[in-house]
Amino acid sequence: MVLQAQSITVEAPGTVANVGSGFDIFAFAMERPADRVRLCLNDRQEVRIIKNIGRGAEGLPLDAQTNIAGFVLLKLREHLRTDQGFDVTVEKGIPPGSGLGSSAASAVASVLAANILLGEPLSREELIPIAMQGELLASGVAHADNVAPALIGGFILIGGYDPLDIIRLPIPSSLWSAVAHPGIEVRTEDARRILPKEVSLRDAVRQWGNVGGLVATLCLGPLERLGKYTTDYIVEPIRATLIPGFHDVKQAALSAGALGCSISGSGPSVFALCLSQDRATQVAAAMIAAFEKHRLTANGYVSQINPSGARVIDHAAG
Repeated sequence: MVLQAQSITVEAPGTVANVGSGFDIFAFAMERPADRVRLCLNDRQEVRIIKNIGRGAEGLPLDAQTNIAGFVLLKLREHLRTDQGFDVTVEKGIPPGSGLGSSAASAVASVLAANILLGEPLSREELIPIAMQGELLASGVAHADNVAPALIGGFILIGGYDPLDIIRLPIPSSLWSAVAHPGIEVRTEDARRILPKEVSLRDAVRQWGNVGGLVATLCLGPLERLGKYTTDYIVEPIRATLIPGFHDVKQAALSAGALGCSISGSGPSVFALCLSQDRATQVAAAMIAAFEKHRLTANGYVSQINPSGARVIDHAAG
């Protein structure tokens, strides 16, 4: 392999997964928050985690086998049959357990950075299954709904896993998201553990209708119908119990003009879809205020759909 540079920094964005009715199949990339990973080549044939910094980084391991950014590098090396060594610095902008794709962002930034340093032997799409191994380490499930938009951007649909089928949906230019992240953590594995093993046929049929309706609305409009089709009859009622004040936060978002509102990923972040930046800003403020009534301090993010996903911040030659 031709080594193109000696060091690189890649930023990978946060993501909103499930998007209401699409549990494990819908997700979109945000503009902020984001994780950054800096890789430097080393001649020791080792993957070394030099340091973890940023939001929630103090609890992250320095062992590459248990650090998500390091773990996916080991998997990438296995796939490419190389023993090239890397020194890794992880800068967390997305707190772990936030429901905003924290583990996916670290995995994506890491594998994309290494792939570029190694001369780009794989496409971004080919990197998705490798980055998914970080999700397996983090939550016990190698799901693609956060990884795929973090890598390739956009609003995506997971059409299947055998083989992996990633479908990019249209991104209406007027669509904005508002996200409120309260200062608590929900572990993905815990949020999965409480889900029902079976659902009623009635709820399944209603959910299938909303999944199809959301896809049709993104393709054909009008966007005002998105609120109906983000309604989640299966997962949201269960996971809402993990988020103090969720129903008040959701009502605040809808009262402020959001098209629809639900839980981002496994929570505790809550997202809303809006038709303008101004409206999204108002909705984010309303959700933050609602969380504050439940004695939770929340951070807000307002973003269009990020169309391109992870990006290179700097790229230094040796």
